[in-house]
Amino acid sequence: MTITEQPASLISTLPGRYYTDPAVFALEQTRVFEDMWFCAVRSSDLPTPGSFEKVQVGKESVLVVRSRDGQLRAFLNICRHRGAQICTEDSGTVKRAFQCPYHAWTYDLEGKLIAAPNLTKMPDIDRVEYGLVPVALREWLGYAWVCLAKEPPSFEEDVVGAVVERLGTVEVIDSYDVDSLSVGRRITYDVAANWKLIIENFMECYHCATIHPELTEVLPEFADGYAAQFFVGHGAEFGDDVKGFTVDGSEGFDRLPGVDEDQDRRYYAITVRPTVFVNLAPDHVIFHRMFPVSADRTIVQCDWLYTRDVVESGRDVSRSVELFHRVNQQDFAACERTQPAMSSRAYVNGGVLVPSEHHIGAFHEWLTQRLSG
Repeated sequence: MTITEQPASLISTLPGRYYTDPAVFALEQTRVFEDMWFCAVRSSDLPTPGSFEKVQVGKESVLVVRSRDGQLRAFLNICRHRGAQICTEDSGTVKRAFQCPYHAWTYDLEGKLIAAPNLTKMPDIDRVEYGLVPVALREWLGYAWVCLAKEPPSFEEDVVGAVVERLGTVEVIDSYDVDSLSVGRRITYDVAANWKLIIENFMECYHCATIHPELTEVLPEFADGYAAQFFVGHGAEFGDDVKGFTVDGSEGFDRLPGVDEDQDRRYYAITVRPTVFVNLAPDHVIFHRMFPVSADRTIVQCDWLYTRDVVESGRDVSRSVELFHRVNQQDFAACERTQPAMSSRAYVNGGVLVPSEHHIGAFHEWLTQRLSG
């Protein structure tokens, strides 16, 4: 059967090579991850001057640091002398400066070159010009987003705009006051699958009745196969006997202070391209960040965010964590089952999307445009 003979109910996916070809992944690193706003770190993970975290963004190692003035800054994690990585640890704290372990070139927390062997004998060196290469950084929803592009795209259009496109207005997510919440639990998943399979899985609920018994018990409408984010502004409503967004439907915590009655007992899911999922529940927020490692491996870091009072009081968050932890495990297992088939001759021309998945086609169109641009 050719594509022209395909029934109207079905539209084609990307060909299998998009999920396996290292050349496609290399192009994605350059034209997607390095050219767009990439969610790097939770701001509160860098609480004091000198706190830093190393993040892989596309092919580049990026250093995010809290500077002396309390602001977050980002730099390429590369010494300007001979190219050694400044920081080899994933995270940590320095007192006043970063020193390259190769030749001891030393940079302050604002990226300026402040010391090097025999530097005083080289008075023609501009210490700012030969400082660390800066990377654009914006903070929103309590996270630091970085962009490696020489001329970063509009943050308001690309990042905030993705939330508005889903919720209809930015005021909805503002009411959850995400930047004031605290991390109650963080789980990191090492997924043996292409990042796009994870995105596509999150965008649809055709699979929900099959592999998410706990989720469809809490959100019965998901059993119909249509994801909440299929409809602008729609929040999936809790089942009649469900008291909270928990693994057994039991009561959670008081709803977040800014959440109104219209948002109560509803769940909202948002995709922010390229690598972020935001899940809004009445009493907490679940925030996924993806870090694509290779064509067939993706690290996913998931934060469960609660009010500071809930976290500092040590209240038990396990029932709400367990619900989406199981969802994550179920989803990632499905993606890992799918990944090997991407190199099969049966998938050389791709697969198909049924009507409740047709909106994934817009994601495919967006991606192919970026890769061909």
